[in-house]
Amino acid sequence: MKKQISTFLLILSLCATTYVSFSQVEHESYPLPTPKWVSEKGYWVIESNVKTPKNSVIYFYNNDNELVYKEKLEGIRINWKKKRVLMHLKRVLEQSIASWNKQHLFTENEMLVATELRK
Repeated sequence: MKKQISTFLLILSLCATTYVSFSQVEHESYPLPTPKWVSEKGYWVIESNVKTPKNSVIYFYNNDNELVYKEKLEGIRINWKKKRVLMHLKRVLEQSIASWNKQHLFTENEMLVATELRK
């Protein structure tokens, strides 16, 4: 009886390791697609507070981790889980990076995000 149990456990462990190794190879060969709201030019960071959700600061950076634009929003709650909001932030990011590439000047509070979110 002990021999049968040990044989069963050995076969079960071999099947499990084979499945795990095949699933990892399959996942590595087919990477997940990048979401549409992710920009290739840079990224943004939203800083907000739980006590004051309608006040936040958004920082926009290029791929060299240089701050290219900063905007302070008051009276607007940003729901970053919505795709529409993420697409608006991507547009502002790419617009501010284009401006940065022309002038290499840091800009602040030009109301780009506020006007984009009100569209």
